[in-house]
Amino acid sequence: MSTTFLYLHGFASSPASKKAVAFQAHLARRGIAMGAPDLRVPALEHLRVSSMVDVARAAIGGPDDRAVLIGSSLGGLTAAYTARVDPRVCALVLLAPAFGLPARWAKRLSDDGVAQWREQGWLPMPPDPEGPPRLHYEFLRDALELEARLGAAPDVRVPTLVVHGVHDDIVPIEGSRAFCAARPLRRLVELDDDHAMYGSVDHVCGLMDRFLFAEPTAS
Repeated sequence: MSTTFLYLHGFASSPASKKAVAFQAHLARRGIAMGAPDLRVPALEHLRVSSMVDVARAAIGGPDDRAVLIGSSLGGLTAAYTARVDPRVCALVLLAPAFGLPARWAKRLSDDGVAQWREQGWLPMPPDPEGPPRLHYEFLRDALELEARLGAAPDVRVPTLVVHGVHDDIVPIEGSRAFCAARPLRRLVELDDDHAMYGSVDHVCGLMDRFLFAEPTAS
């Protein structure tokens, strides 16, 4: 039996993101090779959270293996859903996890915007070199279905570290606070940072060391 370490990237991101590269380098100093599967499935314009969960589960390994999942934003939500349905997950590190994603998208678009998205099939996206130019309505439909089955913030039963920036204007920190409230296996660390937390990467590495290995390690 082995333990697999996986980084699950966010929506407009990739396995080569700044955080993925930093965490891989940090864990490599411990002799740990962290995987970073490409979650842009089945294709970026046809992204589905359920497919992201399937990719994460396949990357864990065999039936007797264990996994530590480190997920950012949509990857954090994916990690939590994976832990909810796969008993091989033994610990989670969630960075600004995108709990309650469908409700936030619906609020941002308004009822009319969601209806137009559903009828036309496609939602034009703001220009982003990492993101899709448009997104199919299946993304929202699939997210709603998964949330109805597993919850907006899934009830995971493994030790979980949540790190969230108090200035996050993309995924409000209140979801992480509610997720961790009165849950002894869940710890929330609030940082003076925004959603990406690029300025806190070294600090996050130290938090992961103390959480996963019960000892600090210089980053």
